[in-house]
Amino acid sequence: MKREELAVYFIMGTVNCQRDPLVILEEALQAGVTIFQLREKGEGALEGEALLEFAKRCQALCRTYNVPFIVNDNIELALAIDADGVHVGQDDIELGKIRQQLANKIIGVSVHNAAEMQLAVAGEADYVGIGPIFATASKADAKEPAGVTFLAEARATYPEFPIVAIGGITPERTAQVLAAGADGVAVISAICQSANIAQTIKDFKQ
Repeated sequence: MKREELAVYFIMGTVNCQRDPLVILEEALQAGVTIFQLREKGEGALEGEALLEFAKRCQALCRTYNVPFIVNDNIELALAIDADGVHVGQDDIELGKIRQQLANKIIGVSVHNAAEMQLAVAGEADYVGIGPIFATASKADAKEPAGVTFLAEARATYPEFPIVAIGGITPERTAQVLAAGADGVAVISAICQSANIAQTIKDFKQ
C-alpha cells in the first residue's frame, strides 16, 4: 500500500460513538480521512446479522469516498463482504494463513517490539500499527504507553515500510509522532468524540 494512505487512519465501532456512527463516519470521510477500520468490540458491540449489515453500510460509505475499508480481526466478516483488508493483533492466526485467505488484500498488524516488527515485515504485512504511543481509554486491554522510542527505532530499521502510530494521539501530539517516523496517525476517540470532526481532521493533517 502507499504510505500516504495511512495519513489519517480512522478507527471506529458503534461502542465508541455517542451519536449515529454512520453520520460520524460520513463526516470523517467528507473531511478527508485516508483509510477506515471497523473495530466492533467491547460491551454492547454488534454481532451476527446486525454486524454484517452495519459493516456493509460502512463499506458503502467508504466506497463512495474511495477510501479503503479495513475490518479489525474478523477474517470471516472481511471475506463475507469482500473488504479491502484486515487488521490483526499478535493473538490472531499467523500472517501466512491470513495472506492465503485474503490474497491481494491489505493486511495490517499491531506490533509492540522489534521481534514483532521483524515478523510482520517478513510475513509480508502491508503496514504495521505501533502503539499505544500515549495512554488511551479506547481499548480496555491496551498495553502500557510506549512513547515514540520504539516507533523511531522501527523507522530507522525499515526506512520505507508503512507505519501508523496509535494510542492517545491528538492533533497537538501529531507533529511529535510524525517526526519520530510514523506515516500517519490512527485515531478513535479524537474523531468519534469531536464536536467538529471537519476541524479535527484538518488539525491532524497539519
